[in-house]
Amino acid sequence: MASTTPGVSLSARSQMPQGKPHSINEYVSVKKPPHLDRLTATTHQESTIEPVTIDVDDAPNGFVPGFLHMPPNFTAPDPFQVHHRTAAILSPEPAAALSSGIPTLRLDWRYPARSKHCIADVYASMKYLQDLYGLDRFVLVGWSFGGAPVFAVAGAGQRVIGCATVASQTLEAEEGIRKLAPRPVLLLHGTGDRTLSPECSERLYKLYGEKGDRQMEMFDGDNHSLMGNAGTAEEMLCEFIAKCAGVEVDEGLRRDVVETELVDEQEREDLMGRGGDLRGLERRE
Repeated sequence: MASTTPGVSLSARSQMPQGKPHSINEYVSVKKPPHLDRLTATTHQESTIEPVTIDVDDAPNGFVPGFLHMPPNFTAPDPFQVHHRTAAILSPEPAAALSSGIPTLRLDWRYPARSKHCIADVYASMKYLQDLYGLDRFVLVGWSFGGAPVFAVAGAGQRVIGCATVASQTLEAEEGIRKLAPRPVLLLHGTGDRTLSPECSERLYKLYGEKGDRQMEMFDGDNHSLMGNAGTAEEMLCEFIAKCAGVEVDEGLRRDVVETELVDEQEREDLMGRGGDLRGLERRE
């Protein structure tokens, strides 16, 4: 029987899974949010969504699968405008926090909960976006175990300009977040999380220190996926990404983009189950 006491880590210690990483063809069902047409109807613009397989050189035949959302009329970055050089990498996260005008890559881990390989996934994704599109500033968003590689990569270099996490673990995240300030951080967690204790985000908040821009939001009674406050959490993530990129979220953008619900509650639960359950490593709530 699974324990009901929330932990501080979901990192795997078991033997590595055998076989090649997943094919991008297995991800057709999560290629785009179920109701992306709502956003198109509101803004009268349509983003392109491209399935990508990004080579990773730490294993034979290694690639990380993902979906790249490109804003309408995207052009090469202007070196004098910061937000044109910025991309968001969500790893893994449902498609909600897609900021207008900011290229967004949703990637899935090749080997979930194996930090070494997940860190390599993030680095490979950053290189892919820089080599193909000239994007060299990154906002990283991680859910659950995803907080560990997000903070590890951010702590190792300055190309990451901000980090946000949902229900992050602490193990393998602590060293990186100590090095993050003054770059901004956003920590979201549910107080009813039975998978990873909300004390994880509280500890990360303290480790970040007082010399930068830190924000933590605890959602009373909510679970590991923030199902009860998904809309609010997604708005906060979207605004955080835009702020890091130097994009002002005015009332028009908030109405047309941030507040458009792309995934209904049951659909969100299904997406989290497919894309964020760490291949069965987590306890179900």
